[in-house]
Amino acid sequence: MSEFEFKGCVEIKELLGRRADDERQLLDLIEEVPVDSIYYHTHSFFLRHFYFAGAYPNDFANWAAIQVRDRVLGEKLAEVTPSGVGSLEDIRTELIEIIDSHLSSIKVVPVIVYGQPFYFMQSKIIEISTGIKVNNLGAFIEALKTIDASAIYNHMFEARLRVRRRRSDFAIWIAAALGMIELAQKVENIDSYMYSLEGLRNKLIDLCNYQLQNE
Repeated sequence: MSEFEFKGCVEIKELLGRRADDERQLLDLIEEVPVDSIYYHTHSFFLRHFYFAGAYPNDFANWAAIQVRDRVLGEKLAEVTPSGVGSLEDIRTELIEIIDSHLSSIKVVPVIVYGQPFYFMQSKIIEISTGIKVNNLGAFIEALKTIDASAIYNHMFEARLRVRRRRSDFAIWIAAALGMIELAQKVENIDSYMYSLEGLRNKLIDLCNYQLQNE
């Protein structure tokens, strides 16, 4: 039986030197920035929020709602979750369409007054071995309880998009190595973007414990 090796990750961040002071500038820059910036402000938002993702689960929605105080746009942008689209360019397109439609429906472009500008950043994810390997479901559960949260992110989020496997590493291993097809599908069906990383950890443990207790 093949082992599963838990690998954490670190995020290498870079400030792009581009900023938006109003929603029109935000729209224009979303169209221009590298795709790694779209990744940073949507996907890796969850890597920076281990315990609480909040009502606005990406940087764009959070800025519109909190800094510009445009709750309407913030709520619309909050609906953009990577689980619902196919690629980073698809996410970019959806963001553009939402902001453009919103601006077309109002007379004055919302601008920050007392808030902070939106600073565009980009990032690269670097995988790091934890040295933890398991070969059965019980050991997998015990590892999940203590593993660094970045490993949850790496195997659930990063594996699906950046690596283009379209499935989480956990689901692939559970199906291929353990032969637990139903459990693997339950893991894959989790909408990761509805949870913080710690919430996702608990959800995974619950699913695996249920499987172990009902074998």
